[in-house]
Amino acid sequence: MSPIPRRSLIGGAAAAGGTLALPVAGASPARAAAQSATDEALRILRTDPRYTGFVSGANQRWVGSPDYIRLVNSTNQTVRAVQEAVDKGLRIAVRSGGHCNEPFVSDPAVRVVIDMSGMSRIEYDENRRAIAIEPGAMLGTVYRTLYKRWGIVLPGGTCPTVGVGGHIAGGGYGALSRSRGLTVDHLYAVEVVTVGTDGRARAVVATREPDDPNRELWWAHTGAGGGNFGVVTRYWLRSPDARGTDPAQLLPKAPSGVLLSDVVWSWDDLDERAFTRLIANYDAWHARNSAPDSPGRHLYSQLKVQHRIAGSFHMCTQVDASAPDAEDILDEFLAAVAEGTGATYRVGDRTRSPWMYAVTQWFGFVEAAMPRWKAKSAYVRKPMPQEQLKAMYRQLTRTDYENPTAVVNLISYGGRINAVASDATAAAQRDSHLKILYVSLWTDTTDDARHEKWVRECYQDVYASTGGVPRTDGTNDGCYINYADADLADPALNTSGIPWHQLYFKGNYPRLQRVKERWDPRDLFRHALAVRRA
Repeated sequence: MSPIPRRSLIGGAAAAGGTLALPVAGASPARAAAQSATDEALRILRTDPRYTGFVSGANQRWVGSPDYIRLVNSTNQTVRAVQEAVDKGLRIAVRSGGHCNEPFVSDPAVRVVIDMSGMSRIEYDENRRAIAIEPGAMLGTVYRTLYKRWGIVLPGGTCPTVGVGGHIAGGGYGALSRSRGLTVDHLYAVEVVTVGTDGRARAVVATREPDDPNRELWWAHTGAGGGNFGVVTRYWLRSPDARGTDPAQLLPKAPSGVLLSDVVWSWDDLDERAFTRLIANYDAWHARNSAPDSPGRHLYSQLKVQHRIAGSFHMCTQVDASAPDAEDILDEFLAAVAEGTGATYRVGDRTRSPWMYAVTQWFGFVEAAMPRWKAKSAYVRKPMPQEQLKAMYRQLTRTDYENPTAVVNLISYGGRINAVASDATAAAQRDSHLKILYVSLWTDTTDDARHEKWVRECYQDVYASTGGVPRTDGTNDGCYINYADADLADPALNTSGIPWHQLYFKGNYPRLQRVKERWDPRDLFRHALAVRRA
């Protein structure tokens, strides 16, 4: 999910055996034909006029300079593209939707970019009784396809232009996750092009089946983030409790409709006491309503607190309209957030809407893009202390830094997400009730340092008592890998003494390292926050 950093707030086969991949078992005839039609991916060189359109992602702060880009359209093409780069000793990076916060793909050391945007098929795989989705498919397309064909949903992020390639690998969450779990809670299998100690590229399928010898490779793709173990060429989705062969029964049902709410607070009505009470109320409601079976699990909200210079900020909320007492859940939530603040909110929107409109078009979650940003994240598992709330107020009311799109975004979490054990998937944070995104967005290329500085200072101020980072297993519980923040791996910027991998992966990191050792023994797939070999 990418609730803000990609957009503005003004209204992101077993390894031992075989060599090059054959058409994958279980693929549709059309897909198999597409794979066998040609094994040569399109190569885009520096002299190609399209080159500049392939060397940067959504965050225009980062522009790469690879020797060439391979635009692949099949697993076979991906295997050959990887093999070519390995044979030439060229550093590889992979891009699907291009929404990474940091320059993992645009690193100057990267010589070859494998672009997955040509692989966007979505189909039912009869052999695996699962929905197969290729990594170049964008979330908005996935939602439309699943809904229109089968009336089902993948509980993913709220940015429709994010590619599933990195989104799923990083865990994936969104507006339906409190009632339907993380995206990876429905991941059945993954196909990955890996490179062994012999230097040969192979396509491997790993499933969650207990007896699958490749199961650990599947597990590592349930929250470790992209760019770690190989190139994902296909995901298969099927809920753990799904039975039968009807694709309409293999993933959660989409809501019949949603109740949407947008309310606005004026900064003129909020001094420090009122502001901290408002944030504490929002925090407390989620702490009370985030058990896996709580009626409140049907509500999802983003409280997007913009810098005071914006004049106001808003809270966007969605409730599954089919939930019992949906209107009452929303009313109780709004009253609880406003209680005792002495401030009133203005209702900007309250309406019932088709779910498809909300997930692809509603301004509350889908907003206009900005080309540059810096972001940080935190999980909240216990009510935030006053010192954190006061630090947020200080940073959002600073007069030496004024940016209307500098934001602290508090985002609903918990519910069914917390019904899963922390080691069942690589996504370790399973007892939090909020996620926080700290972000500044801007357009001027000369302002990078100023905006980066505010984000860093804000973060360090809020978490001053725990070394400037959201220490795990206390009030907070670390960070979200899909909101990548390379600062945490830089000892000059993370002076807390808490390793970056503890903040992202907690106790799951040693297991991820073992997966890395087996499936990427040559350390070909790496970036600033990639899993390191043991």
